[in-house]
Amino acid sequence: MDDQQWLAERFEQHRRRLRAVAYRMLGSLTEADDAVQEAWLRLSRADASGVDNLGAWLTTIVARVSLNMLRARQSRPEEPLGPHVPEPVIDPAEGTTPEHEALLADAVGLALLVVLQALSPSERLAYVLHDMFDMPFDEIAPIVECSPQAARQLASRARRRVRSAAPPHRHGDLAAQRAAVDAFLAAARDGDFDALIAVLHPDVVYRADRGPQPEAGSVELRGARDVASQALAFSQPGLHVKPALINGTPGIISSRDGQPFSVIGFTVTGGKITEIDILMDPDRLRQLDLSVLDDQQH
Repeated sequence: MDDQQWLAERFEQHRRRLRAVAYRMLGSLTEADDAVQEAWLRLSRADASGVDNLGAWLTTIVARVSLNMLRARQSRPEEPLGPHVPEPVIDPAEGTTPEHEALLADAVGLALLVVLQALSPSERLAYVLHDMFDMPFDEIAPIVECSPQAARQLASRARRRVRSAAPPHRHGDLAAQRAAVDAFLAAARDGDFDALIAVLHPDVVYRADRGPQPEAGSVELRGARDVASQALAFSQPGLHVKPALINGTPGIISSRDGQPFSVIGFTVTGGKITEIDILMDPDRLRQLDLSVLDDQQH
């Protein structure tokens, strides 16, 4: 085995963790894979013989690359209008695939990713690396070019925002969550407004990301009555609905005329739906890998 093969094997041992770091940083599997690939390119060109802890070295590289990608994203003038739903991790309704288990540890649902994308790039990095991956602040500080004390403050600010805005981590069983989602869908199909109100949390948040164009009509609603009124659109004819796990929790994939129409993630807390995140952007839907659902019964 030559040095490059040996290095590639060592890199593969860390790939899942690196992808998990990048996904939390970027909220996009596509961009996360780009960041991990960049880390490999840098490793393959570097002299790693003096690296004592390759995992920490690679995590730092992925964090730097992700931070630069976040800052570049922020500086673009063409900011999307309306809500932006992060790229979902899609699994069959029966359970999460091994490939996605590391991505979804710590209950990384769409609702949490929505909160993370509202943080500054530096806050997001400090929170992800420290609170989710236990990296010490003296190692985080050089990445964001500040002191360890300032890095601690970045993570603290981020933590307060996450705790105030994100639903609690979901440890309830999937069957109870699926029951709430099924009740919501049945009420929507039947046009039963009262049944919709019954399954929705009074402060439920509904986000529909139809794409960046102003005419697309992306929308964010809050409150059970407004969301229930919008949910009646779920009964429109011609939609084929398939259950799935969206970021580890029950959701649905809908299609029309054989083409993906929407990916819908639900956050269920205490038997009530607290958040509904819908990706309807046709361009982004076409980029999703839905092959994991091919073996499911229609």
